[in-house]
Amino acid sequence: NSDDITVTTVGPSWGSQISSKALEALIAFMIVIVIYLSIAFELRMAIAAFVALLHDLVIATGIYALAGFQVSPATVIGLLTILGYSLYDTVVVFDKVRENTAGLLGGARTTYSQAANLALNQTLVRSINTSLTALLPVASILFVGAGLLGAGTLKDLSLVLFVGMLSGTYSSIFIATPVLADLKEREPQYQALAKRVA
Repeated sequence: NSDDITVTTVGPSWGSQISSKALEALIAFMIVIVIYLSIAFELRMAIAAFVALLHDLVIATGIYALAGFQVSPATVIGLLTILGYSLYDTVVVFDKVRENTAGLLGGARTTYSQAANLALNQTLVRSINTSLTALLPVASILFVGAGLLGAGTLKDLSLVLFVGMLSGTYSSIFIATPVLADLKEREPQYQALAKRVA
Protein backbone atom coordinates (compact mmCIF):
# COMPACT_ATOMS: atom_id res chain seq x y z
CA ASN A 1 0.00 0.00 0.00
CA SER A 2 1.41 3.41 -0.94
CA ASP A 3 0.15 4.95 2.33
CA ASP A 4 2.51 2.70 4.31
CA ILE A 5 5.61 4.17 2.69
CA THR A 6 7.32 7.09 4.43
CA VAL A 7 10.17 9.23 3.22
CA THR A 8 12.91 10.38 5.59
CA THR A 9 15.60 12.84 4.63
CA VAL A 10 18.88 13.33 6.43
CA GLY A 11 20.11 16.89 6.61
CA PRO A 12 23.31 18.61 7.76
CA SER A 13 22.02 18.85 11.32
CA TRP A 14 22.22 15.05 11.59
CA GLY A 15 25.88 15.19 10.51
CA SER A 16 26.67 17.81 13.11
CA GLN A 17 24.89 15.72 15.75
CA ILE A 18 27.02 12.69 14.84
CA SER A 19 30.19 14.80 14.98
CA SER A 20 29.33 16.25 18.38
CA LYS A 21 28.34 12.85 19.81
CA ALA A 22 31.54 11.33 18.42
CA LEU A 23 33.60 14.06 20.03
CA GLU A 24 31.81 13.56 23.35
CA ALA A 25 32.39 9.80 23.18
CA LEU A 26 36.06 10.32 22.33
CA ILE A 27 36.61 12.76 25.20
CA ALA A 28 34.82 10.46 27.65
CA PHE A 29 36.92 7.51 26.41
CA MET A 30 40.18 9.43 26.86
CA ILE A 31 39.28 10.65 30.36
CA VAL A 32 38.31 7.16 31.53
CA ILE A 33 41.49 5.68 30.04
CA VAL A 34 43.79 8.22 31.70
CA ILE A 35 42.07 7.67 35.06
CA TYR A 36 42.22 3.88 34.72
CA LEU A 37 45.90 3.81 33.68
CA SER A 38 46.82 6.26 36.43
CA ILE A 39 45.25 3.92 38.98
CA ALA A 40 46.37 0.60 37.47
CA PHE A 41 49.88 1.70 36.53
CA GLU A 42 50.98 5.30 37.13
CA LEU A 43 50.42 8.78 35.75
CA ARG A 44 53.46 8.76 33.45
CA MET A 45 52.29 5.56 31.80
CA ALA A 46 48.85 7.11 31.36
CA ILE A 47 50.43 10.16 29.70
CA ALA A 48 52.53 8.00 27.37
CA ALA A 49 49.47 5.91 26.43
CA PHE A 50 47.49 9.10 25.86
CA VAL A 51 50.16 10.42 23.47
CA ALA A 52 50.08 7.11 21.57
CA LEU A 53 46.27 7.24 21.37
CA LEU A 54 46.40 10.79 20.01
CA HIS A 55 48.87 9.59 17.37
CA ASP A 56 46.50 6.79 16.35
CA LEU A 57 43.58 9.18 16.19
CA VAL A 58 45.44 11.71 14.04
CA ILE A 59 46.77 9.06 11.63
CA ALA A 60 43.41 7.30 11.25
CA THR A 61 41.40 10.47 10.74
CA GLY A 62 44.06 11.89 8.42
CA ILE A 63 44.02 8.84 6.14
CA TYR A 64 40.24 8.80 6.33
CA ALA A 65 40.09 12.45 5.26
CA LEU A 66 42.65 11.92 2.48
CA ALA A 67 40.53 9.06 1.14
CA GLY A 68 37.57 11.47 1.02
CA PHE A 69 35.22 9.32 3.07
CA GLN A 70 32.35 10.87 4.99
CA VAL A 71 32.06 10.42 8.73
CA SER A 72 29.31 7.98 9.58
CA PRO A 73 28.28 6.08 12.71
CA ALA A 74 30.45 3.20 11.47
CA THR A 75 33.43 5.58 11.41
CA VAL A 76 32.87 6.57 15.02
CA ILE A 77 32.55 2.92 16.04
CA GLY A 78 35.74 2.11 14.14
CA LEU A 79 37.67 4.96 15.77
CA LEU A 80 36.67 3.91 19.27
CA THR A 81 37.48 0.29 18.42
CA ILE A 82 40.99 1.06 17.21
CA LEU A 83 41.68 3.19 20.25
CA GLY A 84 40.72 0.24 22.44
CA TYR A 85 42.88 -2.08 20.35
CA SER A 86 45.87 0.25 20.52
CA LEU A 87 45.40 0.66 24.23
CA TYR A 88 45.36 -3.12 24.72
CA ASP A 89 48.69 -3.44 22.92
CA THR A 90 50.16 -0.57 24.94
CA VAL A 91 48.98 -2.05 28.25
CA VAL A 92 50.62 -5.39 27.41
CA VAL A 93 53.94 -3.62 26.85
CA PHE A 94 53.53 -1.42 29.95
CA ASP A 95 52.77 -4.44 32.12
CA LYS A 96 56.08 -5.99 31.04
CA VAL A 97 57.85 -2.64 31.62
CA ARG A 98 56.44 -2.52 35.15
CA GLU A 99 57.60 -6.09 35.74
CA ASN A 100 61.12 -5.37 34.46
CA THR A 101 61.50 -2.10 36.39
CA ALA A 102 60.33 -3.38 39.78
CA GLY A 103 63.18 -2.87 42.24
CA LEU A 104 65.30 -1.15 39.62
CA LEU A 105 66.33 1.72 41.88
CA GLY A 106 67.94 -0.68 44.37
CA GLY A 107 70.60 -1.80 41.91
CA ALA A 108 73.02 -0.23 39.51
CA ARG A 109 72.98 -2.58 36.54
CA THR A 110 70.43 -1.11 34.11
CA THR A 111 68.74 2.21 33.53
CA TYR A 112 64.99 2.65 33.18
CA SER A 113 65.34 3.05 29.42
CA GLN A 114 67.31 -0.18 29.14
CA ALA A 115 64.72 -2.07 31.20
CA ALA A 116 61.89 -0.59 29.11
CA ASN A 117 63.73 -1.55 25.92
CA LEU A 118 64.11 -5.11 27.20
CA ALA A 119 60.37 -5.24 27.97
CA LEU A 120 59.61 -3.99 24.48
CA ASN A 121 61.84 -6.64 22.95
CA GLN A 122 60.17 -9.33 25.06
CA THR A 123 56.68 -8.36 23.85
CA LEU A 124 57.56 -7.39 20.27
CA VAL A 125 56.82 -10.75 18.65
CA ARG A 126 53.53 -11.03 20.51
CA SER A 127 52.49 -7.53 19.40
CA ILE A 128 53.34 -8.17 15.77
CA ASN A 129 51.64 -11.59 15.70
CA THR A 130 48.50 -10.23 17.36
CA SER A 131 48.39 -7.33 14.93
CA LEU A 132 48.86 -9.49 11.85
CA THR A 133 46.19 -11.91 13.04
CA ALA A 134 43.75 -9.03 13.56
CA LEU A 135 44.68 -7.28 10.31
CA LEU A 136 44.05 -10.26 8.03
CA PRO A 137 40.25 -10.34 8.42
CA VAL A 138 40.01 -6.54 8.35
CA ALA A 139 42.13 -6.43 5.19
CA SER A 140 39.90 -9.03 3.56
CA ILE A 141 36.81 -6.98 4.43
CA LEU A 142 38.46 -3.84 3.05
CA PHE A 143 40.01 -5.19 -0.14
CA VAL A 144 37.68 -8.06 -1.04
CA GLY A 145 34.38 -6.98 0.47
CA ALA A 146 34.54 -3.27 -0.24
CA GLY A 147 36.98 -3.26 -3.15
CA LEU A 148 36.18 -6.27 -5.29
CA LEU A 149 32.57 -6.98 -4.30
CA GLY A 150 31.62 -3.32 -3.99
CA ALA A 151 29.95 -3.49 -0.58
CA GLY A 152 30.07 0.25 0.08
CA THR A 153 28.81 0.02 3.64
CA LEU A 154 31.91 -1.93 4.61
CA LYS A 155 34.34 0.72 3.37
CA ASP A 156 33.73 3.14 6.23
CA LEU A 157 34.37 0.67 9.00
CA SER A 158 37.06 -1.44 7.35
CA LEU A 159 39.27 1.48 6.28
CA VAL A 160 39.34 3.09 9.71
CA LEU A 161 39.96 -0.31 11.35
CA PHE A 162 42.77 -1.21 8.95
CA VAL A 163 44.63 2.08 9.25
CA GLY A 164 43.96 2.31 12.98
CA MET A 165 45.27 -1.17 13.73
CA LEU A 166 48.44 -0.48 11.77
CA SER A 167 49.04 2.84 13.51
CA GLY A 168 48.07 1.33 16.87
CA THR A 169 50.71 -1.35 16.55
CA TYR A 170 53.28 1.23 15.49
CA SER A 171 52.42 3.62 18.31
CA SER A 172 52.48 1.03 21.08
CA ILE A 173 55.97 -0.05 20.01
CA PHE A 174 57.61 3.14 18.76
CA ILE A 175 55.79 5.93 20.60
CA ALA A 176 54.28 4.84 23.93
CA THR A 177 57.33 3.13 25.42
CA PRO A 178 59.91 5.73 24.30
CA VAL A 179 57.70 8.54 25.65
CA LEU A 180 57.36 6.66 28.95
CA ALA A 181 61.12 6.08 29.16
CA ASP A 182 61.79 9.75 28.43
CA LEU A 183 59.34 10.87 31.11
CA LYS A 184 60.80 8.48 33.69
CA GLU A 185 64.42 9.37 32.88
CA ARG A 186 63.63 13.00 33.81
CA GLU A 187 62.89 11.99 37.42
CA PRO A 188 65.81 12.68 39.80
CA GLN A 189 66.00 9.12 41.15
CA TYR A 190 66.28 7.66 37.63
CA GLN A 191 68.85 10.29 36.65
CA ALA A 192 70.87 9.22 39.67
CA LEU A 193 70.42 5.57 38.62
CA ALA A 194 71.67 6.37 35.13
CA LYS A 195 74.80 7.96 36.64
CA ARG A 196 75.40 4.91 38.83
CA VAL A 197 74.98 2.57 35.86
CA ALA A 198 77.37 4.70 33.75
